[in-house]
Amino acid sequence: MFATINYSDIPQERYTQLNKQLEALITGEKNRIANLSNASALLNHFLDRINWVGFYLMEDGELCLGPFQGLPACIRIPLGKGVCGTSAERRETLVVEDVNAFPGHIACDAASQSEIVIPLVKDGEVIGVLDIDSPELNRFSEDDRKGLESFVEILMQHL
Repeated sequence: MFATINYSDIPQERYTQLNKQLEALITGEKNRIANLSNASALLNHFLDRINWVGFYLMEDGELCLGPFQGLPACIRIPLGKGVCGTSAERRETLVVEDVNAFPGHIACDAASQSEIVIPLVKDGEVIGVLDIDSPELNRFSEDDRKGLESFVEILMQHL
């Protein structure tokens, strides 16, 4: 069961608290869509200064919109295209300080100014990405990258 808590002001402690909440939400549940839905809702509650958070899942060789929080979004993204497709193709986290400077950026929401995308890798295969957008330039820090990568590691143990 989810309970609202007061998060620490120390980034590493905040992400530790977040990850404990994620574990509590998804442990024992086998439905992938339910777990991704709760994960996106949890991140939407946890992160400030964001305007979109959610998942794109691999389907027929491209990314397809999955559970998310925010405005309606692009449905399909080819591998290698935009920040999400590039992250999935490279199998690496991308932190983009200014999305308008990213070659081939796909603007699903014109308000988005910065973005972080973490690939979801299960048994050596990319199964999707976690995508988070912010209306602020340079919103995502190194602490966010590390914390969100650990969040995804926990999530992958339950998908």
